[in-house]
Amino acid sequence: MLRLDKTIRVLAVPFSAFVSVIFGIMVISFPIGAYLVFNSDIGNNINFQYPLNHLGLFVAGIGYNVPVSFQIGDAFILAWSAYVVLFSVAFVGPVGSLTRTLTGMMSDGWRGLRENGLVSMITWFSILIFSSVAIDFLQGSFGIKIQPPPIQNGLVQFFQMAVSPLTEEIGFRVLLIGVPLFLIYAHRASWTLFIKSLWRPAVHLHMTDNRKAMAIIITVGIFFGAAHIVSGTPWSPGKVTQASLAGVIIGWVYVRYGFGPAVLVHWGTNYFLYSYLYFISAVGEVPLSSEILNPFSNMLEQLLMVTGGFAIAIMLLMRMRERRERMESQTSL
Repeated sequence: MLRLDKTIRVLAVPFSAFVSVIFGIMVISFPIGAYLVFNSDIGNNINFQYPLNHLGLFVAGIGYNVPVSFQIGDAFILAWSAYVVLFSVAFVGPVGSLTRTLTGMMSDGWRGLRENGLVSMITWFSILIFSSVAIDFLQGSFGIKIQPPPIQNGLVQFFQMAVSPLTEEIGFRVLLIGVPLFLIYAHRASWTLFIKSLWRPAVHLHMTDNRKAMAIIITVGIFFGAAHIVSGTPWSPGKVTQASLAGVIIGWVYVRYGFGPAVLVHWGTNYFLYSYLYFISAVGEVPLSSEILNPFSNMLEQLLMVTGGFAIAIMLLMRMRERRERMESQTSL
């Protein structure tokens, strides 16, 4: 047991350092995204005043075009502000701040993971990237490629990526996971409990049987993966596996840690990553698919892969530790 504890603490030190670096890069992405929308030329002949006559929403996993007129810049600011609020709330809680939690993890291993929303979010985001890269590699070895939809306009695409974490998390996670979990596990009918359980299901619901929750998470995750190739501008079929696993991970984050961290994990795959890619493309005046972007994207991918690898290793060691603790407690009885 002592050897396991020591190993976990040793791994927690570099892991905490990697999380701190990723946090800093994420903070910088906020002004970069705003610059792209309001000051760059990624839209070519259109800018942030470009009008749209509908807003794409996912309600219960089905895409709807809500007939509402707005300018890209106005809608972007609303979504951007929501992410700033969620990011700030996650930084300070729900129990301890990011710095306090990372310090505690270095001294006490993994027990403080649930104390801070950003630590939880960055941990599972890095695991998601680790898993996505692994799936892409495995499928590629069998000739299955993942092709993104064609880029019609850079500004419109970045705007859609910036907004979709909010709309899709409400449509998939809240409606398809949060509501069913409330109907299954709520011990009383209450609007207050209903709202609280949609915000943080595991905290406000007595989820004694996790198998039902996992069945819902996996089902919705597969549904989420399939939606990437059957709705809107579709990806290639190879995206189903990758997106389904991402849906399961985000669903698990939603149930265990809450709506805010789940939205931020999705935000990481969309806004965070593509704000840098579009920024480098705009500054260097090169296409988004250019090889010039690869050094940075490779560096960021490797950072997230290493962080995800550390997270998975520590989680496995913690599981071994908990199992040994249970066995020792049973033996003592």
